[in-house]
This record gives sequence, structure tokens and C-alpha cells, in this order.
Amino acid sequence: MSPTTDDEAASLDDVLVGEAVLGVYRQMFAALARDSGAVVDDPELVDVAETLLAAFADAGEEGLSREQMRYVCRAYPSEVFENRLRVLKGLGAVREVFPKPNQLRYRASFTSVVGLMFVRRMMLDGGQSEMHRLLALEQLNVADPRMTAEQARDGADGLARAFRLWSVELLTLTNGTIEELREQAPKLWGTEEILVRAERLHGAILRRWPQLDRTCTDLRAAIYAYGDASRRAAARLSDSAGTTRNLTLLPPETWRTFTRTASREELAAVLDGFVFDAPAPWHEPAAVVTAVEDGPRATPPRPAPPRPSVPDAGLSRDTGSDDAAAERLRAVAEEALRGRDRAAVADVLGADWASARRTLADLSAAHLHPELPYRLVWEDGLDARPGGVPAWLSPGWFERA
Repeated sequence: MSPTTDDEAASLDDVLVGEAVLGVYRQMFAALARDSGAVVDDPELVDVAETLLAAFADAGEEGLSREQMRYVCRAYPSEVFENRLRVLKGLGAVREVFPKPNQLRYRASFTSVVGLMFVRRMMLDGGQSEMHRLLALEQLNVADPRMTAEQARDGADGLARAFRLWSVELLTLTNGTIEELREQAPKLWGTEEILVRAERLHGAILRRWPQLDRTCTDLRAAIYAYGDASRRAAARLSDSAGTTRNLTLLPPETWRTFTRTASREELAAVLDGFVFDAPAPWHEPAAVVTAVEDGPRATPPRPAPPRPSVPDAGLSRDTGSDDAAAERLRAVAEEALRGRDRAAVADVLGADWASARRTLADLSAAHLHPELPYRLVWEDGLDARPGGVPAWLSPGWFERA
């Protein structure tokens, strides 16, 4: 084969590869296209595409006819529907079920649905979730024994490029207006986790392919640049929020700009709906001074009583011997039992309340003493004894343990 033929064959392959890539791109972003060469500028057009794709998902393998598609999008004007259907068909998001003339049924492209889901996620956090997914996927690829050094280099170069662009965007936001930085605040969420994942991936690539040290150096520099830019942006965002840390409050810069650029009518409209207190009545300065002088004074705190000059000796150390107390309780317990192993509490108590109270206290002390073999056992119930001592009595027993 001649060189000219080789060049022509290579060019043809390049064209086919390029067309395949463009075909995927067209299907992914067909829902966002106004026509074959422009992006939509009306959110309603995206809603039409999303409604159609959801209807195709519910229709199954039979697809939808043109009349069914129009019925699903009946809430939108006819010209809007016709324009969206033409664009979706032209970019490959909606195709005929069978490629034949006079085809009446259509099916939707899976790539278009995935592309729209991707765009929805990008709207929520500005690409944070996609970066997490990309780092997780690259980590799995590095652990795959079938992965080559060239594939690892391509992945590292792509991540370094993404981190550099991200750093530039964050620096631009940091040096721009605070309103734009607040609007793009989701791009600062989860920064530390992204940095940890990226550094872990960098280390895994360098350990497996040491020959990629230059590529890993570029990746590490891009990761650090992203970390510095994100911290600077977060610091400015935190300063603008003030001590309340409430990002929903308008920053002072916005108020100053509004007061400088607003008209008299716009400034007056800000105070619509506010009710202000009536002005206080005028008082003579001499009357105010007299009222302050004649006003009640706060009661001063009472001084503490004087302490005695004699030092406090503290509590007495003569608390009695434990052995003597135990022997006394043992004597009281044996006198209550009188040789028995068990005695009713009601029979042991004295005839008057003073002696009964003293006896019950001694029996309870003997019950709680760890070295004495006695215990009190109480039963349920309460007996009322009018005129007795005590007048109320719970049935109980004092026994030898």
C-alpha cells in the first residue's frame, strides 16, 4: 500500500473516531440544546426534554408515537414542543424504533438521560459529587492489575488538569464579588475529603509506577494549589458571614452598593411594611437630672458577718469506739430477741413514742452494721392503730441472720 493510501486510511479512522465522540456528546447534551449549534436560554425548553425522556422511560420497549409525545407535553405550546422534538431527533436523543420510511414510533437514547442526570448533579454542588466519583473510579483503576502505566498517566494528567482549573476558578471567585462567591459556595463543600482522596490516589500511583514521578509531581502540585485556593475562598466566605455564620444574610457590601445605586423610590420601598415607635415626648434636661437623682438606689449587698479571731479547732475527734458501738447494738438486739431467732417489731417497741423511736433507731443501726448478724424484714401493708404507739405501723420482723 502506498504512503498516500496509508495517510488517507489514518485520516479516515480519525474522522470516524471523532464522529463517534461527537455523537456521544450530541446525545448527552441534546436536552440542553436550543438547536444544533446553540445552548438553550429558556429553562422551559429543558423541562420539555426532561418530560419527554421520563415518558419514554415509562413506555418501555414499544416507545412512543408522535401523538403520545404531544399528549405528554400538552402543557407546553405546540411550537415549543415541535422545536424540541426536532432538536432531539437531529442530535440523536430521540430516534426511530426501526430505521425505515414512515416510522411512527420512537425511542429515547440512554445517553441523553444520563447526561441530563449529570447536569442536574452539577447544578446541585458545582461538580463536587462528580469529583468524588472520579477519584473513587481512578482508585479502583489503579488497584486493577490490568491497568497499564500509560492509562495511569492519562488519568493523573486529567485529574491534574481538573484541579488546576478548579483552583483558578476558586481564586477568581475569591478576588471577585462576595455575591458570586456565595452563589458558588457549594464548590467549597467537602474540600478536606477531596484532598485526602486525591493524595491517597497520588501515593498509590507513585508506589505502583515509580517511573511516573514527574506526572505525580504535577498532580501533587495541582492538589496543593486547589487546597490553598479553597481555604482562601472559605476564609473570605466565613468573614463575610460575620459572627452569625449565616450565609443567607446579605453582606454589608450588597447593602452599600444598593444604597449608592438605588433611587429614592427604591430606598423608600425597603421600609414598606415596617412600623416604627412614636418619638418620645420632650423632657427638660433639669427634669431628667432630678428624676435620676431621686430614683431608687440599688440595695448594696449585705456584708458578711465578722469571723472570730480564735482559730476553729474543727470537729471533735472523740466520736466513740466502733467496738463499743457494736457491743451496745448487740446488747440491744439480744434484749429485743430474748433468746429467740425472730421477734415482731411491734412487740419490741416501747409504750411511748420516745422509747419506741430510740429502739427502732438502734435496731436499724444493728441491721446496717456490717459485722452484726441481725436484720430487719418489712412486709407490705400499713396498720392503723388509733391511740396506739406508734399510731401507724408496718408489719415487720427483727431476726438473727
